Amino acid sequence: MAAEFAVEARDVIKRFGADVLALEGLDLRIEEGETYGLLGPNGAGKTTTLRMLLGLVRPTAGLIEVLGRPPGDPAALRQTGAMGDTAFYPFLSGRDNLRAVARRSGVADRRVDVVLDRVGLTARAGDAVAAYSYGMRQRLGVAVAILKDPRLLILDEPSNGLDPAGQLDVRQLIRELRGGGRTILLSSHDMDEVEQLCDRVGIIGGGRLLAEDTPERLRGAAGLRVRAEPADQAAALAATLVGADQVELSDGSLTLALPDLTPAKAAAVTRQLVEAGLEVSEVRAVRRPLREVFLMLTGRRTGGADSVRAGAQRGAAARSGRWHRRHPAEDAGKGR
Repeated sequence: MAAEFAVEARDVIKRFGADVLALEGLDLRIEEGETYGLLGPNGAGKTTTLRMLLGLVRPTAGLIEVLGRPPGDPAALRQTGAMGDTAFYPFLSGRDNLRAVARRSGVADRRVDVVLDRVGLTARAGDAVAAYSYGMRQRLGVAVAILKDPRLLILDEPSNGLDPAGQLDVRQLIRELRGGGRTILLSSHDMDEVEQLCDRVGIIGGGRLLAEDTPERLRGAAGLRVRAEPADQAAALAATLVGADQVELSDGSLTLALPDLTPAKAAAVTRQLVEAGLEVSEVRAVRRPLREVFLMLTGRRTGGADSVRAGAQRGAAARSGRWHRRHPAEDAGKGR
């Protein structure tokens, strides 16, 4: 496998027992130094994938390399930081919990206060973790992930449970951690977070990679949102300008698909609408949100609908497609 990939998975299959197919031929390549977003509905295989990269779960078939080594290899783990559902000693302080992790990882104690400050926990570092809010525990989980100053950083829902200010702090921290050759793999349900932070995004469903590209390309071509009255006349005129199949009328607004949208083209469309005697009250460039692309690709599935009961697959296919069940590892990880 090529060394330029921090993570590479080829045709990975993962079964849990005889019935549950969690990953079905997953292909994933994350380049060195990029920030990669992993999206998928609950039960799609995200948590299973992350655990495989850390060597906590073994694939049934397929090839995986992390930083040029097999998953779980000590040399790779020394350069990898991960945050998921981290378990802490509840009656130890946040600082002492981090010290325990540092000593297991061979990290100097002086690094503990550095990361506590970086995640905004210095003021509460001496308090028992049992007294921490969920959001504070999330911050402590991020601190664990960056404790080794890792070359590969795996973050599973880092903003989950944080208030808006805390979410902004975590996003800013991730921005600061980017660069310098560090690779970040971010699994999140927050579409805005992924869109703002990630160089590329992969969307998985049914244990497969459904789409992969930059957020901008996944969102597709730009369009023009126009509000003009009468709306039906505006729609008819717009159809003559860009083609009927490129015009959508919804809630009194027109959306014109214009792959090569420029300010000059927007001005030209506006001018022709006005010259036709229509009352134009709004003209703005739009691009479909990443959430819409996600829902379209995943079929709005939730609740682990993407894990296949392999044993029932053949018989069910003749009737109504696949039967599905969430696999145990996703349940243990709260379905992320």
